[in-house]
Amino acid sequence: MRRALLLALLLAALPAAAQEWLPKGQAELQLLDKVTARISVLRATVGQPAQFGTLTVRVTACNARPSDEVPDAAAFLEISDSRRPNGFQEVFRGWMFANAPGVSMLEHPVYDLRVLDCK
Repeated sequence: MRRALLLALLLAALPAAAQEWLPKGQAELQLLDKVTARISVLRATVGQPAQFGTLTVRVTACNARPSDEVPDAAAFLEISDSRRPNGFQEVFRGWMFANAPGVSMLEHPVYDLRVLDCK
């Protein structure tokens, strides 16, 4: 509920022209394995699952701002972890913003994930 409220406030504060987003076909995600300190960039096609460690990341939408506006990207992600028991594998579902990663974050003991861009 708190995330939805923050997102609504963020969108309400933007001017009408800045709320236009262009749909894209691929998300560029940065992932951190906190155990090994390994940082990786994952390119995930919208609608197709992508793997990183025990995570399965499915991007259902990826939008970017037009080129004449301040660059930003937003992706709707569904993330599951194969190490969790069946029926409880989903660890994140929602929008992530490249320019505001703190608005909506993956809370996971091993992995961090953020949106870099939509292409």
